[in-house]
Amino acid sequence: MTPMQAERHSALVRLLIAMAGDGELVVTFSGGVDSALVLAAAVSGLGDRAVALTAVSPTLPIEETEAAIALARELGARHELVDAHELDNEAYAANTGDRCYHCKTELFSLAAQAARARGGAPVVDGTIVDDLSGHRPGLKAAQEHGVRHPLVEAGYTKQEVRETARALGIRAWDKPSFACLGSRFAPGTRVTLDRLLRIARVETTLRQEGFRQFRVRFHALPATLPGAVDEEHARIELDPSEIPKMVEPGVRERVVNAGRAQGFRRISLDLEGYGARPA
Repeated sequence: MTPMQAERHSALVRLLIAMAGDGELVVTFSGGVDSALVLAAAVSGLGDRAVALTAVSPTLPIEETEAAIALARELGARHELVDAHELDNEAYAANTGDRCYHCKTELFSLAAQAARARGGAPVVDGTIVDDLSGHRPGLKAAQEHGVRHPLVEAGYTKQEVRETARALGIRAWDKPSFACLGSRFAPGTRVTLDRLLRIARVETTLRQEGFRQFRVRFHALPATLPGAVDEEHARIELDPSEIPKMVEPGVRERVVNAGRAQGFRRISLDLEGYGARPA
């Protein structure tokens, strides 16, 4: 770790200690690199007074939950899992453009309950400076629940988070970005448990095939002829560097079969790649 990185990390630790005061601190922990850096700093400064909280729901693949459990253990953190029920919220399921707000509202409500059980402990998350631009409904939910963003207060960008996490030996330093499975549905497309599970199963196949940065987007294509049924389409986005892997022997066939098994009539590969444009 460079002297500058060490000083900034020390400042982050001091900030978290100050936030906690004499009590505990609740860290909403997804298992991604941002919240992992916050948790590592919190454990460093607060020990057992730092509590990681991970929400478990159908919108989070089981592989992500398992990874978060393993990482929290590696960081030496107290870790609690709580059941989230955002899918029961019609405003979330309707997916009219503010889905993320309702998802984060559920998360931060659960975190607030955990905080109250600890005498009003502050709640922090892994928001970074990069997250402050663009349309971020989740930030409104954080503000409404008094959630603080220590990485923003300390001025961390994504690159700086990854560099510091790598220097600290945090395994998730290069983990690809991940968003809840609800993000696979364009606004106006209803989010249901069945659709989430089917998308998750196709993404599991991609993970098993060795892909790292991917999304499987769900599209409902309305029937155009009388008597025809609507078609459901799975559009796969990969990091551009991983697109050639899809045509390796057997890979394309296994991915297509996985999509067919989940009832998708069409399984396509987006040649622009992941991150080229909004869903």
